[in-house]
Amino acid sequence: MKHFRHILVGWLIDGSGGPPRPQVLMRWEDGTLVSLKTAGHEISDEAPVEDFGAFTVVPGLVDAHVHLSMSGTEDPEQRKGQVNLSFEQARSKIEQHLGQNIIRGVIALRDGGDLKAHVLSYKTRVFAEARLPVALRAPGQVWHAPGRYGKLMGRTPEPGETLAEAMTRVRTKGDHVKIVNSGLNSLTRFGEETAPQFGFEELEEAIRTAHALGLKVMVHANGRIPVAWAVEAGCDSIEHGFFMGRANLEKMAEKGTAWVPTAFTMAAYAQMLGKGSVESEVAKRNLDHQLDQIRVAKDLGVSIAAGTDSGSLGVNHGEALSEELRLLTTAGFSPQEAVRCASARGAKLLNVEDHTGFLAPGKPATFVAVKGSPEGVLEGLKGPCLVVVKGRVVHPIPFAP
Repeated sequence: MKHFRHILVGWLIDGSGGPPRPQVLMRWEDGTLVSLKTAGHEISDEAPVEDFGAFTVVPGLVDAHVHLSMSGTEDPEQRKGQVNLSFEQARSKIEQHLGQNIIRGVIALRDGGDLKAHVLSYKTRVFAEARLPVALRAPGQVWHAPGRYGKLMGRTPEPGETLAEAMTRVRTKGDHVKIVNSGLNSLTRFGEETAPQFGFEELEEAIRTAHALGLKVMVHANGRIPVAWAVEAGCDSIEHGFFMGRANLEKMAEKGTAWVPTAFTMAAYAQMLGKGSVESEVAKRNLDHQLDQIRVAKDLGVSIAAGTDSGSLGVNHGEALSEELRLLTTAGFSPQEAVRCASARGAKLLNVEDHTGFLAPGKPATFVAVKGSPEGVLEGLKGPCLVVVKGRVVHPIPFAP
């Protein structure tokens, strides 16, 4: 006998970026959506319909840039110690952070790397047994140039070795490759740019090598030249991209390069670094500039995937995604367009479209139900939420529908 499930939802945001659909009857079988019909259609079998008429449903969410082994704590000693945890210590943090994501409907995550590759080890050694309803992508250690930013997350090529040669030698078991190709944003000098970490030819060869291995490449890059070289070299996504400028956004739109802006990091810095301090004020200016770039990217049609950089100072796992989406609406996105950045676009970037991304017949019955209308859905995603993954409830609603 086939097992169907029906719920009547007040509003459906399907992940396409289109307007919310009111009064939708959702029907699924064995974890796959069978139909999404306007209320009033007859039901062909005797399965009961559960009434979620006061709820808005969105696809299961994707955070395209996290650091699962780190927390957003402001304690300097804890932050310093996080990079040197044992595997068992890191495992505890990783599982805590996964839980914080799941209860808020974030069920696909792309990690940005850690010094000891604990997140990748967790995925290869523990994740399958844990049977968590999460699609997890991890690169292991990141690559950076000797003497440049990145030593808290990764490694460098050996002396005399190119980046591509190093990647070939190591033969990572990661799901993707992360390359750091600039420094951090200054919190004392607004708009300061750093030089690329790798030459263009070396970067291009490395990205070509990763693609030959079937691995996508995410590139940490801020500033005009580091971003330009990464995009021209063929990377799959630009991470952060502060101060990269319109010309780079035009090239990204042309080439289909995804952008993960991580704007909330600067909002968190502004709040955590002391009101009125130079660092707080520069962080605010950095944020405003990034929002301006997001507005341009939207107009140009750049594919933006939402990522939070959770684990950064003041950026807490799970709850940060709703803040990132709120900032997208500040930059001109409608709530449903912001949700697309954290669903269909993120799922495509992570190659997890068989897990979540878009609500339509034939797609996974993976969704999040938030009480209230679409106008308040981003606030509601701060959680906890009703979370369904492939037709199975993985986090119950804490109140009756």
